[in-house]
Amino acid sequence: PRLSSKRKQWYQRRVRGDKHSSDESESEEPTEKEGLLDPAWERQQAKTFTAWCNSHLRKLGIHIESVAQDFRSGVNLVKLLEVISGGEIARLETGKMRIHKVNNVKKALDFVASKGVNLIGIGAEEIVDGNLKMTLGMIWTIILRFAIQDISVEEMSAKEGLLLWCQKKTAPYKNVNVTNFHTSFKDGLAFCALIHRHRPDLIDYNHLRKENAVYNLQYAFEVAEKELDIPIMLDANDIASTMRPDERAIMTYVSSYYHAFASSQQASQAANRICKVLNVNQENETLMEEYEALASGLLEWIEHMIPWIDQMREQRASSISEVKARLEEFRTYRLTVKPPKTEEKGKLITDYNTLQTKLRLSNRPAFLPSEGKLINDIEHAWDNLETTERGVEQHLMSELIRLQRLEHLFARFSQKCDSLASWITETKAFFKKDNIAEADLNELLGKIKSDDAFDTDMGIHRERLDQIANLAQDMVQQGFSKAAEVAARSQAMNGLWENLLVARTKHREDLETARETQEKIDTMRLEFAKKANPFNNWLEGAREDLLDTFVCHSIEEVNSLVTAHEEFKACLPEFHQIFLDIQQLQQEIDVVATFGSNPYTNLEVDSLGTKWNELLQLIPQRDQLLQDAIVKEKKKD
Repeated sequence: PRLSSKRKQWYQRRVRGDKHSSDESESEEPTEKEGLLDPAWERQQAKTFTAWCNSHLRKLGIHIESVAQDFRSGVNLVKLLEVISGGEIARLETGKMRIHKVNNVKKALDFVASKGVNLIGIGAEEIVDGNLKMTLGMIWTIILRFAIQDISVEEMSAKEGLLLWCQKKTAPYKNVNVTNFHTSFKDGLAFCALIHRHRPDLIDYNHLRKENAVYNLQYAFEVAEKELDIPIMLDANDIASTMRPDERAIMTYVSSYYHAFASSQQASQAANRICKVLNVNQENETLMEEYEALASGLLEWIEHMIPWIDQMREQRASSISEVKARLEEFRTYRLTVKPPKTEEKGKLITDYNTLQTKLRLSNRPAFLPSEGKLINDIEHAWDNLETTERGVEQHLMSELIRLQRLEHLFARFSQKCDSLASWITETKAFFKKDNIAEADLNELLGKIKSDDAFDTDMGIHRERLDQIANLAQDMVQQGFSKAAEVAARSQAMNGLWENLLVARTKHREDLETARETQEKIDTMRLEFAKKANPFNNWLEGAREDLLDTFVCHSIEEVNSLVTAHEEFKACLPEFHQIFLDIQQLQQEIDVVATFGSNPYTNLEVDSLGTKWNELLQLIPQRDQLLQDAIVKEKKKD
């Protein structure tokens, strides 16, 4: 088969002994340039960061036009940091000289660094000189530290937390799929969805169209500014027309949405229980009878509830549904069952005090309840009840969180097991269908390189296997209800991994064996070419000599030709042995090579045999011609 030009170049380098191919360097992809090198991104950042700074500086009655120019003295920069941090940084230098400005900026940068922020590459001199790129980098660092770093959503923080917040809030909305802070916000629907999710009265989302990007963006910006006091930080036309809007600008603006909605959702709930005094004018005897009945019933109820509450605390639940049922039951007790009893206790004390007052005013002896039913006895029993209650709900919530975490771990465990099992199955299938037997040497060398690179992939998936084992151990140690299932699955994954290692070892051994065979075949084919090419040249030269016509003018000339011809015939056994060696070598090649052709020569044994036979047929003809020439010359004499 004919080689491609690229394959020929590679082959030529191999023949010359080059060990490295230039194609390897050509495959390297250029690294992506940083965003600040893009003028469109730089313009978006400058506009957004300026608006963000103004949203805080307006609290001091300050407005800036350009972050690059208005922070050069360091005064506005220090004031901005004081507003967003809520503290005082340092006394500013009021001078107008460059040294005063540099010192003010240094104070601001030192304050930012004291908050654990690394400001490598950002110096006060660059800010004073109005270096836009350095100033934008500094403002972005401040935004990250004071507006984004403290965002926390489901154990994710900063950028990841803000992205997760956007995803959760916009999940129900069609045509919105937030996966990043650039292209996901280009059509404006994500901004509109965030506003509508928290304030559906402000946005008519159903009438928005994805193709009306500029309108959607401007609509969201204006509503946010007018109704939510979020200043416009982006330009709708810039965002819609830019292939990839600046991520930092989008994050800055979206963080303002997060803080605006988070503060509006903070609310506190309180419940007030009021005990009323009932029937203060009851008769003394009625009060005594009611007291005795109430005290007996209340004490019996307390005596019954304490073991029930203890049982809730002490018995460990095995499932989330069981914990939720207990929690609901306990809350029902606290909200429905206990309040009437609380009222009974209050009424009991009130009736007792009222009765004693009436008895004292009527000069009658004080009321003495039955044994064990004194107010102190009831207070003591009630204190025991509340002591028993204390921490039960917290315990049940902790238990619920524990089981939810275990279920989350189980879901992660199952997902990792499924993913790893799928990868192992696909990898083993690849090993099985890899057609090593029909690969030539170049293909085998490529496969071996790929197999070497596979070690890295194996290491990554080995880490996943370790993660699976750690998750399984964690769940088993915490007494997860599905611990047996988890342990069995973890063991099964270890078995799959061991099977993969066996398959991978066999695959590598097959590659090495095939490579050795193909290298042997390649060596034999090269040797064939080295013998066949010179032999073919000799055959063709000999054939030309035998077919060459001659004219002789004397018997001496004829004898000279006869002598040369005899010398040629004398060397025939030597060349015949060379031909036999070539045939033998081809037979050896045919035994081990089941496919492919010789890349070093187009000559074949059959064609050489044909030429050899033709040569042997020409020799007698040449003999006859020379004999005829001898006879002819003798007749002349």
